[in-house]
Amino acid sequence: QLQVVESGGGLVQPGGSLTLSCAASGFTLDHYSIAWFRQAPGKEREGIACISGSGLRTKYVDSAQGRFTISRDNAKNAVFLKMDSLRPDDTAVYFCAAHRLVGLCVLKPDVFDYWGQGTQVTVSS
Repeated sequence: QLQVVESGGGLVQPGGSLTLSCAASGFTLDHYSIAWFRQAPGKEREGIACISGSGLRTKYVDSAQGRFTISRDNAKNAVFLKMDSLRPDDTAVYFCAAHRLVGLCVLKPDVFDYWGQGTQVTVSS
């Protein structure tokens, strides 16, 4: 009954900011590594950022480095993705995914077993 639920998506203008949340239901997030992915229509799912269970290890795709920040608040059982300086090419459905290996931090979608339903992010004037 592991469930991952994303929220926070919406419409923002270029250069704007948005923070996505990933909440867990039925399990404790600090026992799982978490990653954010995105997928635009007709494109493959792309890894954006990941964070280990302890939060000590993070990784970002090059296009997100310096603009996006992944963090976790284990007291709230949630992981966040703060996105700054958003660009139109950031438009996609964003997914949160969890993996049992707590120390994992990779941007490979095939590795992750538990996925949220996705939240739409649209960057447009």
